[in-house]
Amino acid sequence: MSIDTLELASHGPVIPVIVLHEVADAVPLARALLAGGVRVLEVTLRTPAALRCMEAIAAALPEAIVGAGTIRSAADARAARDAGCRFGVSPGYTREVGQACRELGLPLLPGVATASEVMTAHGDGYVFLKFFPATAAGGIPLLKALHGPFPDVVFCPTGGITPETAPQFLALPNVAVCGGSWLTPAEALAARDWARISALARATHTLRKA
Repeated sequence: MSIDTLELASHGPVIPVIVLHEVADAVPLARALLAGGVRVLEVTLRTPAALRCMEAIAAALPEAIVGAGTIRSAADARAARDAGCRFGVSPGYTREVGQACRELGLPLLPGVATASEVMTAHGDGYVFLKFFPATAAGGIPLLKALHGPFPDVVFCPTGGITPETAPQFLALPNVAVCGGSWLTPAEALAARDWARISALARATHTLRKA
């Protein structure tokens, strides 16, 4: 089922950025996040097991909205779609990746870090963009500066964001949701501490101020 990427922001203020090394951990981790009220799961294409992990989660937990992160090519997009992913996320933006995702019917959240990249992605019809690497690229001051010339563009800042800084990003008028790796810490994954991951997921719902 296709999904409008901006709809992803309606499910909560944080999209977890997940790195999985073991297929056996995929479904338990996803269950832990779901138990904490986090449905949108970005599994990055950074490990040999990533595609099999996406496939396992998509098959076992249809209530989860599984997406593939680190899409860098048309082949990545095709593999993600075939694994059952409902959206893709790219660290940057190329027209090749954008066109491939459109042809595959895979909604894309493209990455940008500069005004020129925003213009390129926006010119190709994308209005919801990943701002990456958020902290290293200029963080809140840059997002504030981009709001002036691009009032119709919405961002998902990812990279270097913490539970302490997330509320500041989420308070910006052009930020709909944040991406964060802190929901699935490596040590919690290694220990299979699913209760801790559920607690971290649950805590994200207090990050956006009323």
